[in-house]
This record gives sequence, C-alpha cells and structure tokens, in this order.
Amino acid sequence: MAAVHVLDDYYLAITLLITIAYQLFFFSIAFSFKFDKLTDFAGGTNFVVLAIITLAFSGNRDNARNIVVSVFIMLWGARLSGFLLFRILKTGKDDRFDDKRDKFWSFLGFWVFQMLWVWTVSLPVTILNSPNVTRFNQPEFGTGRDIAGVILFSIGLVMESVSDIQKYRFRTAHGSDGAVCSVGLFSWTRHPNYFGEIIIQFSIFMIAVSPAADGYVHGGAYAALYASILGPFFLTALLMFLSGLPLQERPGAKKRYEKGNRWPEYARWLHRTSILIPFPPQLYEKMPVFLKRTVFLEFPIYVFDPAKHSDQNKNPSSAAEEGQTRSSDEAGLRS
Repeated sequence: MAAVHVLDDYYLAITLLITIAYQLFFFSIAFSFKFDKLTDFAGGTNFVVLAIITLAFSGNRDNARNIVVSVFIMLWGARLSGFLLFRILKTGKDDRFDDKRDKFWSFLGFWVFQMLWVWTVSLPVTILNSPNVTRFNQPEFGTGRDIAGVILFSIGLVMESVSDIQKYRFRTAHGSDGAVCSVGLFSWTRHPNYFGEIIIQFSIFMIAVSPAADGYVHGGAYAALYASILGPFFLTALLMFLSGLPLQERPGAKKRYEKGNRWPEYARWLHRTSILIPFPPQLYEKMPVFLKRTVFLEFPIYVFDPAKHSDQNKNPSSAAEEGQTRSSDEAGLRS
C-alpha cells in the first residue's frame, strides 16, 4: 500500500496542525473550568495520536522497524500520561499553575510549549513513517543498532516506570514529614525517571535512523532521519536546563535548608548520589568535584551554596543559627 501524501512528504505540517488542534482542545477545557487534571494527560496521549496517524498513513505498516518505533513511543506516551493522570487525580491540583490558571496568556504559554515538546520529540517516528523515507527499501529489522535500541528502550522504560512508582509510594507513606526519598533507584541517582526518559528517546532515534546509517536511504531523507535527533536532544535540554533539574535541584535544597526540614540527611543524600547518571553512592561520595561537575553533569547551576543562595543570610536574627550549621552542611555540599 502506498504512503499517503499529506501537506508535505515528511509529515511535519500535518503533525504540527494535529498537535496544535489537540492541545488547544484540552487547553479550552482546562482554562474554562480551571481543571488541572487533563494537562499532562493531553501531552502524553498526543504522542500516541501522532504515532498512530503517521503509521496509518505510512506505506510501511508491514515493516517491523516502523511498527516498533511507533509502538515504543505509544507505550512511553500512554504510560506517562496514565501515571500522571492517576497522580493528579489523587492530589487534586497541579501547583505549577497556581500563578497561571486564571491568566489566559500565561496559561496558554504553557500549552504552546507543550505543543512544541510533543511535535519535536515525535520527530524520529514522524520522519521514519513519512513518504520521503518509506519510498526507499529498508534493512530488515534486527540489525545491531535495532537490538541495542530495543535494549536501551527496555532499560529506560523500566527505570522510568519503577522510579515513578517508588517515589509515589514513598510520598504516600511519608506525607509531609520531610523524609528524604533515597530508596531504590533514588539511592543511585537523584532523578532516575529523567535518566530513563532520556535513554528512551535516544533508543527510539537509534532504531529510526537505521535505514540512513546502513546506507538504504540518501539525499533529503538521509539528512532528515539524522536531523530527527533534534527530538531527543530537545527533551534532554528541557530536562537538564529548563523545566527539570533547574526547578528541582537548587530550589529544593534551598527550601530544605531554610526550613530545617531534615537538612543534614538531605545534604548527605546530595553528596552521595549522582544527579542523573546512575552510580554506586559509595563511590560517588568519594569522587573528586571535577568529575562530578563534568562527567556526571552536576553543573554549578544545580549546586546550592547556603552562603550564596540562602535568604536567611538577609535576616540578621537567623545569622547565629545559620553559623552553627553552615560549616558542616557546606562541607558536604561542596565536596
């Protein structure tokens, strides 16, 4: 069956239009009814919609590679949206929108960014399923690159799924008592769900790019498949420099320090646990700062220094109390 040609031969326009329409539909509900429960659900399920549509339009619906990458992103999107929907139904409200929920343009800005996230991260699947790629013969599924991609995807999905469950169960058990979630995967990395999500996207790209890497496609299709690495790079940059680690690392440590909410225990966890890449804590705590800041990606923008970043320094009444704890706490954080 021949591929369906819709708007452009890489399906970039049709997937963008579908994404915009899908997100605006859910935005209208969320803004009109001040309803937080569909926001993340709309993001995750949008990946499923795009994968189904591009695979259905594709002339390669019998090709295992197209099916695998499409199913992989569907599994990831469905699991993510399902878990986030379950969590918000339990908690009732999304604190991210407390200052945006009643402001049309601020709230819409979040949804516009979600459109960009969905469309960009879907690029490897979108382009692999597009007519400009499917018109070429492809290598049989099962190359070394395909197998490596399947293994990485499996590891990433397990890590993301297990860590989400571990953190949810931990928070349910401890409530607001301030306990540090250092159980299971969180004893090896402070953000196992982020690490799992990153390797999932790179594994999908690894499988999708096989026709180009093995020389079966050429010209614009060759360049387009390699350019689709923008998807996993965009997600990685998002988690590391915008909406992920920067919003959790230093702000989270600052809040703990100023409230005195089990700060010594938290500081020890920071000192012993890799920020992203899983690593044995016994070895990580002895690692030189240079390696932590480079190889293990714990960049200075994530590091909380009480002397520089704590608001307590602006309050003279807290200076004596802060001085009593600073020497031990900073020693742990700066090493």
